[in-house]
Amino acid sequence: MSNFRFPYFSRNIGEFWRRWHISLSTWFRDYLYIPLGGSRVSKSKAIRNVFIIFLVSGFWHGANWTFIAWGGIHAMLFVPSFISGNNRKHLSKTIAEGQLFPSLRELGALLYTFIVVTLAWVFFRADSIQDALNYLSGMITGEWKAPVRFATSSTLLVLFLFVMEWLGRTNERAPFRFISRRWMRWGLYCLLGWLVLKGLYNPSNFIYFQF
Repeated sequence: MSNFRFPYFSRNIGEFWRRWHISLSTWFRDYLYIPLGGSRVSKSKAIRNVFIIFLVSGFWHGANWTFIAWGGIHAMLFVPSFISGNNRKHLSKTIAEGQLFPSLRELGALLYTFIVVTLAWVFFRADSIQDALNYLSGMITGEWKAPVRFATSSTLLVLFLFVMEWLGRTNERAPFRFISRRWMRWGLYCLLGWLVLKGLYNPSNFIYFQF
């Protein structure tokens, strides 16, 4: 099944979780949320079910309070839209569908969702709750700074990948229309292969190896 559908182009947390790790979220919905009563119970019990789902999804990733906090943060972000019914607002249409650029309202919703989701990842990645809080505090006070090498060597690559993702948000093959010539496509393949080989000399531990 399609497991990730451009989740970082979501306009609220509900849409993010319909696009992020679809196999996992679908499993929790079918085998935990619905058996608990889903949303066909009183509003208070439905909110309880939402918290259970997100807290269990956090615990599923690892036996650490950081994962529980990560799940709790997503639950708190999700509940307001759940109460208002906006969690199912964007069921079919992709952001800026049929257009090259999003509206200001869509852009604001996208940036808000991206920021809160990214901040929640700090708890997911940190070794402890205190480490996560220290990291967030450093971002606010300016004590934490991104490595200069990242800012200079990776910015263009990030922008390139962002453009490719944006062009392919409604059709994953859409970006290849711009590199239809065989030599251009093989040039891209060689570039990506070179980047993979280059990364082998500077390996980093895959986060899931910790679990």
